[in-house]
Amino acid sequence: MKMVWRSAFAALGLWIAVALPAQAATPAKTPRWVGAWASAQIAPDEKNRLAPEDYANATLRQVVRLSIGGDALRVRLSNAFGTQPLTLKAAHVAISADLATARIDPASDRALTFSGRSEVTIPAGADYWSDPVSLKVAPLTSLAISLRYEAAPSVQTGHPGSRATSYVLAGDHVADVDLPGAKTANQWFQIAGVDVASDTARAVVAFGDSITDGYGVLPNTNLRWTDGLIERVKGQNLAVLNLGIGGNRVIQDGLGPNALARFDRDVLSQSGVSHVIFLEGVNDLGVLTREAPATPEAHKALVQQVIAAYRQMVARARARGLRTIGATILPYGGSAYYHPGPESEADRQAINAWIRTPGSFDAVIDWDAVMRDPAQPTHMLKAYDNDGLHPNLGGYKVMANAVPLDLLGLKAKSAAQGKPLIAFTWDDLPAHAALPPGVTRVQIAADLLKASADAKAPAFGFVNGVQTEREPASTPVLAMWRQAGQPLGNHTWSHLNLTGATPEQFAADTAKNEPLLQGLMGKEDWRWLRYPYLSEGDTQAKRLAVREWLASNRYKIASVTMSFHDYAFNDPYARCMAKGDQAAVADLEKRYLDGAAAAADRARAMSLTLYGQDIPYVLLMHGGAFDARMAPRLFKLYQERGFGFTTLEEAEKHPFYRTDVDPSLAPQPTTLDAAMRAKGLPVSPEPVSDAELGAICR
Repeated sequence: MKMVWRSAFAALGLWIAVALPAQAATPAKTPRWVGAWASAQIAPDEKNRLAPEDYANATLRQVVRLSIGGDALRVRLSNAFGTQPLTLKAAHVAISADLATARIDPASDRALTFSGRSEVTIPAGADYWSDPVSLKVAPLTSLAISLRYEAAPSVQTGHPGSRATSYVLAGDHVADVDLPGAKTANQWFQIAGVDVASDTARAVVAFGDSITDGYGVLPNTNLRWTDGLIERVKGQNLAVLNLGIGGNRVIQDGLGPNALARFDRDVLSQSGVSHVIFLEGVNDLGVLTREAPATPEAHKALVQQVIAAYRQMVARARARGLRTIGATILPYGGSAYYHPGPESEADRQAINAWIRTPGSFDAVIDWDAVMRDPAQPTHMLKAYDNDGLHPNLGGYKVMANAVPLDLLGLKAKSAAQGKPLIAFTWDDLPAHAALPPGVTRVQIAADLLKASADAKAPAFGFVNGVQTEREPASTPVLAMWRQAGQPLGNHTWSHLNLTGATPEQFAADTAKNEPLLQGLMGKEDWRWLRYPYLSEGDTQAKRLAVREWLASNRYKIASVTMSFHDYAFNDPYARCMAKGDQAAVADLEKRYLDGAAAAADRARAMSLTLYGQDIPYVLLMHGGAFDARMAPRLFKLYQERGFGFTTLEEAEKHPFYRTDVDPSLAPQPTTLDAAMRAKGLPVSPEPVSDAELGAICR
C-alpha cells in the first residue's frame, strides 16, 4: 500500500513539474521597439508602379536610412492597398555597402523570419512585422531590405517619393552581394517601417505633404528637411520618421488617403513615438482654386474643415500621450501650379493664425515666418525657393535648422541651436535726432536704460564726442550710461565717414574720442569701434589702411548683422508730436515694430542659408526719443519671437566676427548681406524705407 501511495505522489509530482513553470526560470525580456525609419504607404499611380511582369519570381532590393541605431531590429511590410493576400517567399536585411549601387556588406546579411518561417503571406489591407533579428546598426546606417516575390501584388502598395534607388532582378537573389543587371526604380514597395530595440530612444513623426516628402531632392542624397533634422539630433536617441506624401491633403484624398484617414496608421501605429510635427494644408488651399475661382462660402468652409480635421488629429495624438507640434503653412504665392489669389492667401493666414493660437497645438514651428520674403510675405524668400511652392535644398536645410530642439524634449547643443541671440548696440550717444516738445536727452537715456534693465538686455553704447560740444545739456547721458553699468565704445569723434576722408584723417578723428572714453570707462574695454557705415571708404586701399591702424591700436570692430533703420523714425516722431498728430504716431509705432520683426526674420533667413544655424546677431540701434518710447515693446517683440539677449563681446566670439575682432586678419564680408552676395545668393531688400518715413508729418 505504501508503494502504491509513493508511486501516486511521484506521478503527481512529475505532473506538477511538467505543468507548472519552474520558479527559477526567468521569462525572456520583451524588447521595447522604437521606429528608426518609416514611410507612408499609398497605391501608386501607373507611372510609379513596377510592371507586373517584373515581380514574377523576382528579388526587389530597397535601401533606407535609419535615424537611430540598436542591436536588434524588425521590419514592417505592407499590403495595405492590396485586394488579395500577398506572398513573399523570402526577405533579408543587410547593411548597404554603397548608396549608389545594390551592393551590401555580406557579413551583415540576415534572413528575416515571420513566426519562425522564411515565407510570409500578408492579408489584403494588412501590415506584417518580421520576427526580431540580431544585427548591430549605428545611427544613419543605410539598410538594404531584399524581398523575393512569387507574383505581382493584386494592387501595389508603396511610396513613390522614396528619393532612393530600388533594384529588381529576376530570380532568388536576396542574399547576393550585388545585383548586376538589375532594373532600377526610384520608389519603395511593400516596406513601411524598421524598428530597433531600445530602452531609451524615442521618435518624432514628421507628418506632411510633398514639402516633408522632399520634393526636388535627388535620389540617394538624403537632403529632405527631415534628413537635416536627423543630422542635428544624431546621438540624442531621437529618431525622425518621415511620413510625408507628395500631393497629400488634409480633408480630401489626392495622392494617397487624406491626412485624417491615414493618421492612425501613419502616426499612431509607429513605435516609440513621443512627438508629431504637422505640416499639411497647402494642397487643400491650392486645389480649391487651381482650376477656377471659388465662392466666399467655399473658402470659408475649407478653412473651417481643415481646422476641424486638425483638431481631430491633435485630440487623437494627445489621447495617446503624444506632444503635438503645429507648423505654419509656407507662403506659396509664387506657385505657377496653384497661382493663388488674395482669397487663398487669406485662407492661409486664417489657418496659420489658428495654428499659432496657444492651445491649438502643444507647440508651434513658425516656418512661415522663417521662409517668407519680408518684402513680399506671400512668397518664399528667393534664396529658399524652388518653384514657388516647394523649398529648394537650401530651404530644406533652413527648415531643419529652424526646429527648436527644446520642442522635441532635447537640450540644444549650442546657443545657436537653441535661442537665437541679439546683442543691442546704441549709436550716436549722447545725442541723436530732434527732440519732441518737452523731452530731454536725459529722460531718453533713463527710459532706454530702464527698459534694457527690465528686459535683461545688455546695452553697448557708441559715442560721438563732438555732441558734448554741440549740445552740452546732453553730456550727462554718458555718465548715466556708465552708472547703469553699461559699456561705451568709439564711434569716432565727429561721426566721420571714411568716404571723403583720408585714412589719416579717420584715424585722427577716432583718436580724438579716446580721452573722453578713457575718462568714462577707466580700465574697462572701450576699444570697440563702430564705423558710421561699415561699407564706407571709396577705395579698398583706404579700408585696408584703416584696418591696419585699428589693429595696431588694439581696436575691435563692432559689426552689424541686424538693423531696421530705427534712426529714421526719430525725426518724424518729433515732427508728429509737435503737430499733435497722434494718428501719425500710431502709424510710426506699427511701422517700427513691423520693420523690426521683418528685419529679424530677414537676418535669420540669411544666417540659416549661409551657415545652417543662427549666428548671434549684433543689432544696430540709436538713442533717439522714439527708440526710448518703443524700447519696452521692442524687447518684448524679440522675446516673443524666441530671441535671447547677450553682450556685444559674447556675440562677437562667434567665428563669423573673427576678422572684426582681429582687424589684422584679411577682411571678410562684415555683414550678412555682403556674405550672401559674396556667395552669389540673392539678397532681399531691407524692410524699412527711409524715404517713406521722411515724408511723414512734413
